[in-house]
Amino acid sequence: MDDSSRMWITPVPALDPDGEPAVLLGHDCASRDAGERAISRLLDRGHEGEEGVFYLLPFDLSARYERTGDRLAVVVTTSGQLLGKEPADLADLPVDGADHDRVVLLRREIVTDFVPAEQDGEKQPVLLIDHDGSAASLAELFDRFEAGEAGIAVLNAE
Repeated sequence: MDDSSRMWITPVPALDPDGEPAVLLGHDCASRDAGERAISRLLDRGHEGEEGVFYLLPFDLSARYERTGDRLAVVVTTSGQLLGKEPADLADLPVDGADHDRVVLLRREIVTDFVPAEQDGEKQPVLLIDHDGSAASLAELFDRFEAGEAGIAVLNAE
């Protein structure tokens, strides 16, 4: 479940080329990993607002930052209640040690001194790049997003 090669801290050119760095996680919608498959199912259940824009509730998917020394980790979780109706292999996902009502779907970490920004007591959201797995680099993921072949989900973070 730990694939740290798919976590980046960088501005997102497609959203704001001169913007502040964001924490990005690559999510392979074609992955065979149970956690990533669960993320795909939950992304498909997004709540549509304006046309083409889907919203996720923190109950559905959320992220948590953890720091240990020079390592920043992001843990993506969901409510254990949401997985109750999913295939049996998703029931084997680990319970979140920080919140026993949540299940860990993904954990990634990198070595960095980056500290996610806070505004009004809320941590900077995590951006999840949803793609089909054949992308080789972050630049390719951005290109796919601009071409409409990848999506970006904004996850509330704690």
